[in-house]
Amino acid sequence: MPTRRLFLNGMASAAFIRTSGAATPVVVSSKLDLEGGLLGEMILLALGQAKIVAENRLRLGPTSILRAALLSGAIDLCPEYTGNAAFFFHEDGDPVWKNAAAGYARAAQRDYEENRLVWLAPAPADNSWVIAVPAALAEKQNLRTMEDFASFVRDGNRVKLAASAEFVESNAGLPAFEASYGFRLEASQLLVLSGGETSATIKAAADGISGVNAAMAYATDGALKALGLAALEDTRHAQPVYAPAPVIREETLASYPEIRGILKPVFAKLDLASLRDLNEKVAVEGAEPGAVAREFFRLQGLLR
Repeated sequence: MPTRRLFLNGMASAAFIRTSGAATPVVVSSKLDLEGGLLGEMILLALGQAKIVAENRLRLGPTSILRAALLSGAIDLCPEYTGNAAFFFHEDGDPVWKNAAAGYARAAQRDYEENRLVWLAPAPADNSWVIAVPAALAEKQNLRTMEDFASFVRDGNRVKLAASAEFVESNAGLPAFEASYGFRLEASQLLVLSGGETSATIKAAADGISGVNAAMAYATDGALKALGLAALEDTRHAQPVYAPAPVIREETLASYPEIRGILKPVFAKLDLASLRDLNEKVAVEGAEPGAVAREFFRLQGLLR
């Protein structure tokens, strides 16, 4: 899942610098996480079908490294999330990021004006933070939304949440949920795990480790269904929208303007359910991301 709020100031190191030229391929990259790699494979497949020569630099590093590489021109094209732009431009307190269309428009405007980076059409999916609970508990207690969860907490029911320190401490994480829905989890109701990988938090909730029955997760986590967890809907939009979108250097897009139209129908097919299912094939079933991307193209009529 996408690494957040781990950004570097300034330009990339000299190790990122590459030479330019008319015959230089489009360098496609992504973050280390599973979903980033999967989206990168889709970009590579789409470009390959269009006979655009591309270089595979997928799973380059966390957000900080990928962003620095893109700003320096070491890479040309990568998937990014609209919500991360709030942190790129130090606007994480602005409610604009909680609206999918408005947040995308702000990201596109700021990145083009300041960096000549172009945000192409986003996916309708939202990979924001969510709280997930065991499906059996959700069914028994009628927990479908964060409003339901807040009532459950206020009524004094037993709740223990597994989460990262960042989620617990960041204003954009648990405090945003608590403020929006009017509940409060005490320290004794939290299991703070080092590292903050959602794979660990959702496993804790699924297995009931240390009494955990709720977990920090990402909305598109592929293992949610396999582990029998239900993600609670953020009906009041406490979280920024993290819609995936391709981001490309203006110079590269000028050389290959057809990329805009090539990638638009691909990302348009990536709604929350489909992206979660695709992640499950890789994370749970162990499928190779490139093969998952190709099968998705085939099923969606995108394979040529």
